[in-house]
Amino acid sequence: MAVHETIDVRSTTREELIDITRLVRDAIRNTGVTSGLAVVFVPHTTAAIALQENSDPSVKSDMLSHLRALVPRDVGSGRHADDNVDAHIKAAIVGQSLTVVVDGGKPVLGQWQAVFFCEFDGPRQRRVLVRAVADAAPRRAAP
Repeated sequence: MAVHETIDVRSTTREELIDITRLVRDAIRNTGVTSGLAVVFVPHTTAAIALQENSDPSVKSDMLSHLRALVPRDVGSGRHADDNVDAHIKAAIVGQSLTVVVDGGKPVLGQWQAVFFCEFDGPRQRRVLVRAVADAAPRRAAP
């Protein structure tokens, strides 16, 4: 059984990391899946999803500053006509999906882990899809 939920996210700046852990937890709970896997997916080419530390706020700014150093805004023109080539590359580096284990109807995360929506071409209204898949019923041994 697979059930999905949609999370709406509004970014307020061009680049930011938004902690959506609570929203993902709520979405998984709403699916009714208590044991299985959940895929968190961003259907946008200039946004991403990441599992990262949430206890130190400097981690978010460090992550963004290192991505900016790796892929500067003026990365080059290439053939892409828009001025957001860097956003596409950053999103491809970070990735558009994340799979988490579901146990007891909650995502299994480490003590310091959080799920972050990564905006690289905001501000925008965005969607995050959460699809939870329940474990199959255990097979009974033949008599």
